[in-house]
Amino acid sequence: MHRNPVPDSRCNFMKNNIKKLAEISNREERLIIGLMSGTSLDGLDVALCRFSGAGRQTQVQLLAFESVRYDDEFKSGIRRVFARETVDFQWLTLLNVVVAERHAAIVNNCLKKWNTDAGSVDLIASHGQTVFHAPRRLHGMPDCPNATFQIGDGDHIARRTGIVTISDFRQKHVAAGGEGAPLALYGDYFLFSRPGEDRFLLNMGGISNFTCLPGSGDTDKVFATDTGPGNTLIDACMRRYFGQPFDSDGRTAGKGNINESLLAALRSDPFFNQPFPKSTGPELFSMEWVDKYLNKMAGTIAPEDMVATLTRLTADTIADGLLAVSGGQNASLYVSGGGAHNPVIMAHLRARLQGWPIDTVESLGVSGDAKEAVLFALLANETIAGETKGGAAPGGVPLVSMGKISFPD
Repeated sequence: MHRNPVPDSRCNFMKNNIKKLAEISNREERLIIGLMSGTSLDGLDVALCRFSGAGRQTQVQLLAFESVRYDDEFKSGIRRVFARETVDFQWLTLLNVVVAERHAAIVNNCLKKWNTDAGSVDLIASHGQTVFHAPRRLHGMPDCPNATFQIGDGDHIARRTGIVTISDFRQKHVAAGGEGAPLALYGDYFLFSRPGEDRFLLNMGGISNFTCLPGSGDTDKVFATDTGPGNTLIDACMRRYFGQPFDSDGRTAGKGNINESLLAALRSDPFFNQPFPKSTGPELFSMEWVDKYLNKMAGTIAPEDMVATLTRLTADTIADGLLAVSGGQNASLYVSGGGAHNPVIMAHLRARLQGWPIDTVESLGVSGDAKEAVLFALLANETIAGETKGGAAPGGVPLVSMGKISFPD
């Protein structure tokens, strides 16, 4: 049996790409762009980072950051498939390319704004846009595995920017036995662990999650978990009743009164009693979920009271998780994400966590708004330059290289 030989030029293409990866891996410093678009669907965070080292020796410098808002038409297009069990499959297929093309264009515009040549950037780390998150605990089908799905194809980003792109990080986490979220664990562990200080790093995006970093440095006790809603219910409520994308500075919540009966009903949801670590998404925490409990109650609730109640729900379920994991002992809490800018959420947290030192992650030397994008850039750095230590399994999931590599050529 004879096979047609592959043309030498094609072999050279692949050889050169592999050589390029090896060169990037062996450099003392790497320039990596991290891209993050979360479940809030508000826009794309773009972080230009300089890395040296890997693992616990990682050093990162944020050189530039831009948060680019999505226009309403683009957000509406994503919402046609976002967290929906039934979708237009053709539109989902097209959107995989549309999102990638938009993200690539944003990167190119940022590079131009920053006077940075694409040839000087080693890698793009693209999280993509989550459209459905389906851990077994949510889909409830015992014969089916954990799963999660992000769109925004890495090949298109690599081709349009001319930069090697690493994408689709969450699939390896699922394949290794995790739920695909939250992935902040690895970056938080490498960058922010401190001997002798028990730390929690809380991110409040659409969904809230925290990373537990014991001062002992024991990887068996390091883990990350979702707690439940962050801004997703507040944002959905603001869209339904006020036609606004979010509750700016918590002003609407500040005008309302907390409905204790509804709050208690929402907190009774079985998700909140499930053991840590766990993950979730807007597939569960939607206004339809709220309506399920609301319809069992007598009377009506004013829109401002609804926002106030959902804001308190976010804070309470976060605090419940932190107190449960800490065993009632005070620990240091560092906050990031959109919820960190909501003074009502923060006031509720401080009231529940009295005695806890609470600060933003800026005090640790990283922009809170840029943190998630930086952490995905770190995952790309680990994929290229990390050295997995056998047996290490922070959060119960083995340390594995994450992400699929796409070349421009």
